[in-house]
Amino acid sequence: MSDQGAAAEAPPTPRAARPRPEVPAPPAAAGARMPWEAAPAGLRAAVEARLGASVVRAVTQVGGFSPGVAARVELADGRRAFVKAVGVEANPDSPDLHRAEARISAALPAEAPVPRLLALVDLDGWVALAFEDVDGHTPAQPWRPEDLERVLTAQSELAAALDPSPVRVPAVAESFAETFGAWARGFDPEPFGPWTRAHVDRLAAHEAYWSTAAEGTALVHRDLRADNILLTADRVVFVDWPWAVLGAAWLDVVLMAPSVIMHNGEPAVDLIEAHLAARRVDPDRITAVLAAAAGFFAERCLRPAPPGLPTVRAFQRAQAHGALLWLRRRLG
Repeated sequence: MSDQGAAAEAPPTPRAARPRPEVPAPPAAAGARMPWEAAPAGLRAAVEARLGASVVRAVTQVGGFSPGVAARVELADGRRAFVKAVGVEANPDSPDLHRAEARISAALPAEAPVPRLLALVDLDGWVALAFEDVDGHTPAQPWRPEDLERVLTAQSELAAALDPSPVRVPAVAESFAETFGAWARGFDPEPFGPWTRAHVDRLAAHEAYWSTAAEGTALVHRDLRADNILLTADRVVFVDWPWAVLGAAWLDVVLMAPSVIMHNGEPAVDLIEAHLAARRVDPDRITAVLAAAAGFFAERCLRPAPPGLPTVRAFQRAQAHGALLWLRRRLG
């Protein structure tokens, strides 16, 4: 019997007593944004030339972790776009991430629920991307159950549309080779409570299977969270694709789950478990990937913040506790 099966046989916890997240979740992902006007003048002129009109108004968007510019802009001819731009000064890795996102976004099929890439400008160490503007909003946090169900359904449809992957990207095992495996490598589990300290060896044993468990042929977003999702009147749009990998079609659900559970606790686990069961995902594969993700968040949140990303460690800490809450449910 799988660990999920064993957990399913336990008497259900009364709903009123179900545990909530153990640490307060950060209110929102927040990068070190700069206004559109602060980007180099040459870069702004090149973006306007590619778009075919000057920017007359720009509104900075606060969600997400990326440093640099992230703004919805209005053009002189009345059109709108979303522009993101960054230079090596803000974060040395971010320009390459923008380049990767441009390559992946340009190759996604027209029917995929993603913003269309309008322009790429790579100039003097700065990279700017312009996308079609999506008239939508990010899911409320804590999540509304109806929004979570809507996003889970849309992810399943997206995975079907992107399996097999239309883009050449690294396999998930290659991409996470140096970051997953934290329980086996060892770090101080003290901040994560007595259950975690008592089960480190068990978590490492499940984690050891993660690369096989995550294998698949679908294009996986790999960084799905509320700030990378837009809800419109009639569809769900998935944005920010620089981290995409080749993996199992359900992988994004498991990797996204800690960022949902950190706000909503066990009620979110109920919805996510039901969704994965309906997709007939092997419970042991879920546990393996979840254990690896929990170790990643737990180990990373103990490190100093990287340049330009001052809030990311608090967010990872809350995700670690969300992942561990789900693991306790699965492992007992």
